[in-house]
Amino acid sequence: MMRKYIDKKNVQAKPYYTDRFHKVPHIPKEDVNSDAVFAKDVEALKLHVEVKEAYIQKGQLVIYINASDNVKTLQFLRDKLEYNFLNELSAIDWLAKSGEFEIFYQMLSTSKRKRMRVKFFIKEKEEIKTVSELYKSADWAEREMYDMFGVRIVGHHYMKRILMPDDWHDHPLRKTYPLHGDEEAQWYEIDKIFGREYRDIIGPEERDSAKIVKEDTYQYARIHHEVGFGEAYSEEKVETDYQEDGGILIVKKLKKSDSKILKERK
Repeated sequence: MMRKYIDKKNVQAKPYYTDRFHKVPHIPKEDVNSDAVFAKDVEALKLHVEVKEAYIQKGQLVIYINASDNVKTLQFLRDKLEYNFLNELSAIDWLAKSGEFEIFYQMLSTSKRKRMRVKFFIKEKEEIKTVSELYKSADWAEREMYDMFGVRIVGHHYMKRILMPDDWHDHPLRKTYPLHGDEEAQWYEIDKIFGREYRDIIGPEERDSAKIVKEDTYQYARIHHEVGFGEAYSEEKVETDYQEDGGILIVKKLKKSDSKILKERK
């Protein structure tokens, strides 16, 4: 039986984004020449790769390059411009808008005390070269980008999923991926551990992370209605003392029942 079709242009926006007139304000962009260090770095980089755009935003330099120049750019930043740390790399999903991913590398120069973000766009199935040989921090980060977004990376020594199982359906951080998972995600562990024949016996996974079952004394705690782990559910209210048994001897034991709430500060 086929699954019911659901519009997946941006399913992650639907649960929380309701004001269609709201526009998130953009952070102001400053001219590169307002910072002498950044201006010098950009001019040096332009001699080796094409810099399509450059500006300063919240004290850090942002540059756009061609996707084919990612390794060449990062190698020049490391060897010539002293950007010795790759703090983070990932992707931004613009597939519904333009059919592209926006890839970024977050760089840090400890000697200059400067941060730079290198960006470029690629099509959905376009491949990019690995930078894990330049920065070891890119090893797991590139695997995560492939796992979560499906960005294809060539030259990596072990390009496999890092968080999801190898046979997982789709890529969870794409905007087309439902926040609570699709039908395959809801049945994955049941099918793998017990088998499809146990679906009717066990039921689907509970995907709502905000759901609370107060009768469950294994997973949830209820303030002022505490019971022991796994003990029978009870609505009886528990009075808690401010100092446990065997506490500090020189301090008078305080009981909540003896406390008073002041109507105003003395």
